[in-house]
Amino acid sequence: MLSRLMSGSDRSLDREFNCTVRLLDDSEYTCTVQRDAKGQWLFEQVCQHLNLLEKDYFGIRFVDPEKQRHWLEFSKTIAKQMRSQPPYTMCLRVKFYPPDPAALKEEITRYLVFLQIKRDLYHGRLLCKSSDAATLAAFILQAEIGDYDPGKHPEGYSSKFQFFPKHSERLERRIAEIHKSELTGQSPETAELNFLRKAQTLETYGVDPHPCKDVSGNAAFLAFTPFGFVVLQGNRRIHFLKWNEVTKLKFEGKTFHIYATHQEDQKIILTYFAPTPEACKHLWKCGVENQAFYQ
Repeated sequence: MLSRLMSGSDRSLDREFNCTVRLLDDSEYTCTVQRDAKGQWLFEQVCQHLNLLEKDYFGIRFVDPEKQRHWLEFSKTIAKQMRSQPPYTMCLRVKFYPPDPAALKEEITRYLVFLQIKRDLYHGRLLCKSSDAATLAAFILQAEIGDYDPGKHPEGYSSKFQFFPKHSERLERRIAEIHKSELTGQSPETAELNFLRKAQTLETYGVDPHPCKDVSGNAAFLAFTPFGFVVLQGNRRIHFLKWNEVTKLKFEGKTFHIYATHQEDQKIILTYFAPTPEACKHLWKCGVENQAFYQ
């Protein structure tokens, strides 16, 4: 009865909502979404906005009220995946890292992957020794400010950029040295390409870490990369299984199992515990999707 008395415009508010997608350059794309629209529709809108054709590497991520991260499922309606009231805010992110990012066909795709890896470096997900860190940061400088110019770039100019969660003055000086002496003449596109080539050689390239504990209660991070399944403890990679070695991924409650066949048919079962059953399900889903994508 009440719905019949509502004005047409009020009823339309119930059938649509606003959604903002934060892009990799921190700009935002906002659109009006019909209540029955599926995730695929929103993803296509964002890709069209960016003129992005190589779409398969990307996804849309959101966080629920319990702070659990999710990837938007394209085959399901957006409204049914949300656990809060609109308007909704989500993020475009690289979901499947290209095994060879320099081989991507489109410049926009390479640029978006560059932005994602730059973000990974800043948030401490892309771990590397200081010499590699200096090289990566110098490529970012070259891409963003061009050739070193003493008239524009006074002493300490590289300190205005935040490349890492924290870094030393010594590393800052080394970044500036590489930028000044080794990268002159590189266009932004070339510097970004060289950044991608360097990043893909690192053990933690493509790592999106899931916090867990091992059977002894030690903290660990599980991750899926273009090349296989990874377990990190501290700053060390303690396990690596190629995708063709992983035979099964399974979850029960908070418990996550990885079944694998290693060298000479040696069977391995790794067990880890996620913080919540929801986090464990998300971990499993990410693993299954990554294995399907890369195999």
